[in-house]
Amino acid sequence: MREDSFEMLAKTLQGLEGVLAEEIVQLGGNNVKPAKRSVFFEGDKSLMYKANLRLRTALRILKPIAVFDAAHPDQIYEAVKAVDWKNFMDSDQTFMVETVVYSDTFRHSNFVSYRVKDAIADHFREKTGKRPSVQLVNPDLYIHLHIARKHCTLLLDSSGESLHKRGWRVKQTEASLNEVLAAGMLLLAGWKGQCPLTDPMCGSGTLLIEAALIALDIPPGIYRRHFAFEKWKDFDRELFRTLYEEENRKEFRFRIQGSDISARAIKIAAENIKNAGLSKYIDLKVQGVQEITQAPPNGLLVCNPPYGERLDNNKLNELYQSLGERLKHVFAGNTAWILSSRKDLLNCLSLRHSARHFLMNGALNCEYRRYDIFSGKKKDQFTQ
Repeated sequence: MREDSFEMLAKTLQGLEGVLAEEIVQLGGNNVKPAKRSVFFEGDKSLMYKANLRLRTALRILKPIAVFDAAHPDQIYEAVKAVDWKNFMDSDQTFMVETVVYSDTFRHSNFVSYRVKDAIADHFREKTGKRPSVQLVNPDLYIHLHIARKHCTLLLDSSGESLHKRGWRVKQTEASLNEVLAAGMLLLAGWKGQCPLTDPMCGSGTLLIEAALIALDIPPGIYRRHFAFEKWKDFDRELFRTLYEEENRKEFRFRIQGSDISARAIKIAAENIKNAGLSKYIDLKVQGVQEITQAPPNGLLVCNPPYGERLDNNKLNELYQSLGERLKHVFAGNTAWILSSRKDLLNCLSLRHSARHFLMNGALNCEYRRYDIFSGKKKDQFTQ
């Protein structure tokens, strides 16, 4: 590891570890190692700033500052108190602590968090006579403690608010797709802006916007007002300004099309798209799936149709049957990727998938299936 390099941890959603690892490699990360819902990597301060700005499938970027073993909360207290906290904050600054526990030894994460807070406060009280304050909203320093059995890692959160909160969203519909999941779906589908893209059930426009950001190579973090590292003691304002103002926008020669049966959803999508400055690249239409009569040739369709409790089973079955029928008769020559938590609904498409990934949408285990919609007749295209 170079002298100015350090280890980092990028958190992500289950099933997107490989996609995030590839993003980090492309960004210049070293020793990239995927783990459960996360990726370890090494780099310098510039890479940490770029990771927050440019990674599409990361939820947050963490920097480890201490590693130790502990079998009791008092041992955690002593180890945290021993950290040289003046390197990271002052006594008049605020902080918050979040603890993630995978351990039979430590069962109450809230109690562990209290011990960490006490250790930091006591450290400053003994050194300076002043105690920093805990602040749960927009603190100066976000601190994480991860415990796996007895192994403890103390980390600083360089992101602050989750990176899926891009900053372009004005409004959302019910069950709006997480932006990180949407970006992951598009990258898993091989989307780089190389063809037309369609989402026939676009809701608030998340897939459409993330698709445009990828096609144009616009950093997803460019809309955010703040990253946590901007309050760090070693923040390099000039370096961050240079990275923030880098202009690498690519040419995008195709169209992104979104439709939805809900006029309200299309109105919300239009507001989000306008706020992201992407209206010139995305076409919207109020239209049910069964009403679609045209599709761009050799395009990509990516879709997150309903599969929750908002529609009864009969209506859901009909919706997926209509989607499968439109895919076969209108989208010939396209590749379709469909996300759903229910195999019975995916089976209603009456299409044979050629690939699949297992993803999480909120608390739901989902399959993300690829369908190659052949032109003309092909006997193995349809399921029996």
